[in-house]
Amino acid sequence: MMPKPTDHVLEVNNIEVTYNKVVQALRGLSLAVPRGHIVALLGSNGAGKSSTLKAISNLLPLEDGALAGGGIRFNGQDTTGIAPQALVRRGLSHVMEGRRIFEDLTIEENLIAATYALSGRPGAGRPDFDLVYEYFPRLHERRRGLAGYLSGGEQQMLAIGRALIARPALMLLDEPSLGLSPKLTEDIFAIIARINAERGTSMLLVEQNATVALAVAHSGYIMEGGKIVIDGTAERLASDPDVREFYLGQAGSGEAKSFKDIKHYKRRKRWLS
Repeated sequence: MMPKPTDHVLEVNNIEVTYNKVVQALRGLSLAVPRGHIVALLGSNGAGKSSTLKAISNLLPLEDGALAGGGIRFNGQDTTGIAPQALVRRGLSHVMEGRRIFEDLTIEENLIAATYALSGRPGAGRPDFDLVYEYFPRLHERRRGLAGYLSGGEQQMLAIGRALIARPALMLLDEPSLGLSPKLTEDIFAIIARINAERGTSMLLVEQNATVALAVAHSGYIMEGGKIVIDGTAERLASDPDVREFYLGQAGSGEAKSFKDIKHYKRRKRWLS
């Protein structure tokens, strides 16, 4: 019998992640994604953000990684031992960093390839290509062309469109603004917010551009050294003077600093994890 859904589409409880059995990437990390919300996961390079997403989608073994402790529940079900492709069919889509599209296939063929996620899913119905083209009209205009000739922004649109074909309950987005101009970043994030608002798709968003991520998110977590050091609503994180100074780099020098560089945060109960 399937467990009853909870108010959280995703629950990550005190997980430990190692690579090659010796390198510890995550240290007791916990977070949750409320159903229908966008949650931002922020942190500097090497903080463990991508490892967190790979742990959730069970992709760690492909990189000699392993979940060494803790647990993950998607839609109320423990994901231990569930293959990545099975998680996709259950409604968990992972848009990986670097887009990972099939460059030698057309845009339309890329979308067709993504329909495997609907196979065997009760009540899945027919793939809705028009839905993807509605959100990304440029993909419709170039649907017969090879994906490898798309611009970086268009490739990101295609990567998100392939995830949409699977009709996910939860979408994991890893650095969707990577390599994009400010204008394209703004366009992509506007569509991400629209998908969430119109379809109720829950999202866990990893992003280096903290300002744009917090602009669309409902809440967020900040990582340092493989664990969460602060969390709260997006409004609270964006307006917190310490976050602005030591993470967003918006006080004085304009250069982002690490929470590791400050000592007083350890004395604040809300920052202990």
